[in-house]
Amino acid sequence: MNKQEEQLYDEFMTQREFDIWNELSNPLKNKQMKKYDSTKDTLLHIKRVAQLLSQASIELMRRSNIHDDSKLENPEKDLFDKYTPKLAGCTYGSDEYKGYLEELQVALKHHYLLNSHHPEHYDNGINGMDLFDIIEMFFDWKAAGERHNDGNIYKSIEHNKERFKMSGQLTDIFKNTADRIGYKKPDKQK
Repeated sequence: MNKQEEQLYDEFMTQREFDIWNELSNPLKNKQMKKYDSTKDTLLHIKRVAQLLSQASIELMRRSNIHDDSKLENPEKDLFDKYTPKLAGCTYGSDEYKGYLEELQVALKHHYLLNSHHPEHYDNGINGMDLFDIIEMFFDWKAAGERHNDGNIYKSIEHNKERFKMSGQLTDIFKNTADRIGYKKPDKQK
């Protein structure tokens, strides 16, 4: 048994499932194999995908527990204490909003350095991100929009499409995700 097989067995398989997987991974060892039945192989595949999705879920849970922790310490905290109420009262992306961001630069540079769910964390922006960064960014945009009087995830997607030069494909994926979850569209997009 190799290391990968041991891990698969230890984490997710019963001995019987492992024996089936081991046989199917080398059908030449099984001289009695006459007609292939995909059921067993498919069940093992389902288990493997479940294992991989569980690993991804663990990473997302880890991120959920530390999201934006750097905002609770200086140099970020004092500046966010001052500007968060101001940002909440203005329109995302407006000149007023951009002015407040200028005044927040010390906090923002520190924040982007420590938080990989921001495109500014990477020299090449969104292209430097992984799936976990992208997922966290999407939900960060949703939650941030809820802090603005006129915030909306669809508006954030449209604004950030230009701001971060997002591909049409990623933009569509974000909109499809918002639709699937059932987020409310702005009145003009109904």
